[in-house]
Amino acid sequence: MARIVMKFGGTSMAGMERIRNVAARVKYVASQGHEVAVVVSAMAGETDRLVGFCKEASALYDPAEYDVVVASGEQVTSGLLAMTLKAMGVDARSWLGWQLPIRTIEAHAKARISTIETDALVAAMQAGQVAVIPGFQGMMGDGRVSTLGRGGSDTSAVAVAAAIKADRCDIYTDVDGVYTTDPRIVARARKLDLVTYEEMLELASVGAKVLQTRSVGLAMKEGVVVQVLSSFDEPTQDDLPGTLIVSDEDLEAKLKETKMERQLITGIAHDKNEAKIIVTRVPDKPGAVASIFTPLADAAINVDMIIQNDSKDTEETDVTFTVPRADLARSVDILEARQEEIGFRRIITDTEVAKISVVGVGMRSHAGVAATMFKTLADRGINIEAISTSEIKVSVLIDEDETELAVRVLHTAYGLDAAAA
Repeated sequence: MARIVMKFGGTSMAGMERIRNVAARVKYVASQGHEVAVVVSAMAGETDRLVGFCKEASALYDPAEYDVVVASGEQVTSGLLAMTLKAMGVDARSWLGWQLPIRTIEAHAKARISTIETDALVAAMQAGQVAVIPGFQGMMGDGRVSTLGRGGSDTSAVAVAAAIKADRCDIYTDVDGVYTTDPRIVARARKLDLVTYEEMLELASVGAKVLQTRSVGLAMKEGVVVQVLSSFDEPTQDDLPGTLIVSDEDLEAKLKETKMERQLITGIAHDKNEAKIIVTRVPDKPGAVASIFTPLADAAINVDMIIQNDSKDTEETDVTFTVPRADLARSVDILEARQEEIGFRRIITDTEVAKISVVGVGMRSHAGVAATMFKTLADRGINIEAISTSEIKVSVLIDEDETELAVRVLHTAYGLDAAAA
């Protein structure tokens, strides 16, 4: 029998009817003799509601108190699922982040898991008890509640799977796997049977909503087998194949076995949670750019695309970069407090932008991927405001209103559309 971690997202936990559906699925897996731990998210929309309260309380809210508020959503669903399982005759209990405990480090609202104490948890599972664990939360060194950032329940699930040496970590969502792009935007998007850790890491980092970035990185580091499945199939039926997140070596072996060629582009992701910041007339001298980004890094604000417009005619330059939209107000506040030190003229912001990315390990051995992207967008009159690249990714910043059009035309341009039925 296997040791399995099952993770259910907010859509799967949205109301008692769906929680009962989750409980039935968990009961079925446990009835096969498997040792089961379940990691749950808050109900769909609940975290957004709680974040809204935080913003009403203070635009520049205290991150430690923010954690206290938003961590409550997962506490509710973990308790409700444990109750429902017990009502179905399944021995179950909830384990809150501080009860294991899940110890975290670094910043509130963006904490990182350092260790998980699992002795009591494993003993309970070996005795046949289903463990229900709220995702997204842990405990800082001072004993205060911490949260792992949006989507952090995925990281919780993978971390628990690694800590208890689970045979696999099943991530249940409202889709039945990883697709070449969002099927709500492109009806002919295709489900992928296999995706490498590296490709999934890039897709997650640029906006794909299936898995959180850190969860994929942790799975790759710890060698956790991750499977993405739908939570809406009948629990007593065998699961239809979802998407397996595997190593590059495993993918190559599978392609060799099936005599198939690797796809040049694996998927296209979009992210509307970006904000653009332009810091104007920065002194063009050594250390000026560092004076902008060092305080942002100290505040644990992730900066993505960066453009510096080098001027040969003046001794000043404009610096453009993007940050998560939720961090825009804090970023501006931090920089304005250091205006005299940095020496810039003013800050211009824009929240009506979106990031579009094409991802694929096949880029390593094929030229022209970026050129295809730029030409395809140009042919539809879509202007590019910024560009960033990695070995297997090209991302561009465009006007938010053109997001869906960009995704559709790029999906077609790279030959990702599924064949018509």
